[in-house]
Amino acid sequence: MATTAKKTVKKEAAPAAEPKLRIRVRAYEHKILDLSVKQIMDTANRFDAQIVGPVPLPTEIKRWTVNRSTFVHKDAREQFEMRIHKRLIDILSPNPKVIEALTNLTLPSGVTIDVKMV
Repeated sequence: MATTAKKTVKKEAAPAAEPKLRIRVRAYEHKILDLSVKQIMDTANRFDAQIVGPVPLPTEIKRWTVNRSTFVHKDAREQFEMRIHKRLIDILSPNPKVIEALTNLTLPSGVTIDVKMV
């Protein structure tokens, strides 16, 4: 009879990850998107925040094909597409002043922002 000794392995506690603010910016026009990202980065730099990005994310493309005619001429079709451009910005260990400045920021219409604390 062989006896097997059980090994006890202690898992070390993972170091507490410092909080970061993850900002996802979306828009239909890339020029307006780039201006908005620059405005966000300038605001964060004003308060000496450490920034990672902007990271360009893949462009989401939605496509539709529609008949030109309502009843006949099946071969005549139109194709439409809508492009959604995206960027990602991480702000490492944000202080309350940065968060307050970013919430009071006014951005152009057509720009959507998702802010998460990770």
